[in-house]
Amino acid sequence: MKQTVAIFLISALIGLVGGYSYFQLGGAKGETNAAQEGKQETAQSSQPSASTEDGKGAGKTTNASTQDGTILQQKGCLSCHSVSKLNLQGGTTGPDLSNAYREVEGKHGKPIEEFLKAPTSAVMSGVIKSNPLTDEERAEIIALLKEASEK
Repeated sequence: MKQTVAIFLISALIGLVGGYSYFQLGGAKGETNAAQEGKQETAQSSQPSASTEDGKGAGKTTNASTQDGTILQQKGCLSCHSVSKLNLQGGTTGPDLSNAYREVEGKHGKPIEEFLKAPTSAVMSGVIKSNPLTDEERAEIIALLKEASEK
């Protein structure tokens, strides 16, 4: 019995250290990628945004990074989540975010914008605390999740 408990505790400790290491190393890598992609976005920002293809969305523009989910990659969201309705494959640890725009308030008791500022789930509150979103990033993520929920 003591041997089983010891094996369990050692396995749990290894799992926690491994998870911590993964997120710490992934965060440093993500910051490097974000800096490189930020340079690319700066170069792209001098070009006009793409408008909708059918012409029905006159006056509407779409940010290229929102279209391809770059913000979700930059902020590490796709490490745990996917957005299948936008063909953004990511991790399977967290839920698919395709319907998050509509479902977050019912599930967590606050609108998605407030949830992204101060999540009510233990895992997400730790993630957001260690990698907070700017107002611009939050708006971009919400726009992307709204687009996914409408598909």
